Amino acid sequence: MKTFTRYEKSVAFLRKLDRDWAALIKLVGPCLHDPKAAREPYEALVRAIGYQQLTAKAGDAIIARLKALHPDVPFPAPEHIVAADFDALRACGFSGSKIATIKAISEGALSGLVPRREIAVDMGDEELIERIVAIKGIGRWTVEMLLMYSLERMDILPVDDFGVREGYRALKSLEEQPKPKALREISNAWAPHRTVASWYLWRMPRDRGNVLK
Repeated sequence: MKTFTRYEKSVAFLRKLDRDWAALIKLVGPCLHDPKAAREPYEALVRAIGYQQLTAKAGDAIIARLKALHPDVPFPAPEHIVAADFDALRACGFSGSKIATIKAISEGALSGLVPRREIAVDMGDEELIERIVAIKGIGRWTVEMLLMYSLERMDILPVDDFGVREGYRALKSLEEQPKPKALREISNAWAPHRTVASWYLWRMPRDRGNVLK
């Protein structure tokens, strides 16, 4: 199924919310949200930590170096990272805190705390979030990215995300970003299409001007 066809229902729903949403969708075009459903939750979390607070280019380089440590497999297994030397991971570009986190993720995958995909698909959003944020260094946002991009959940709005809150501020010409709690309440009207709403808010021009008029 073509990506833009897959999200037609969500786009149509959001377009009907009000004139601002309709204008944003007209400006951006079809939703091209591109989840990576083949990835195991463990891999998705390690990748998310690798990219955290970095540009896509820098994150790509770190993950490429990590994969190069074990070129015989598509992605290092949890036991590979648990056993990896600190200096080897540091040479990939991970900070000390990120090394501690990806090792904790790997240990969680081995213990079952981080569920395999076949188990995760049957778990609720909040159930997964509560379970995985127990890992030191993992916050709600990281698990929400897992839900959106690896488990293809359609009703996720990461209200702590700067880009989402800034996108809504610009969309509604507000002086300040809404607080996460307020945005969560506002977003109830967008359910069950909040993943697609997030995708569009990330693409909202920060200086609205006359763009949506």
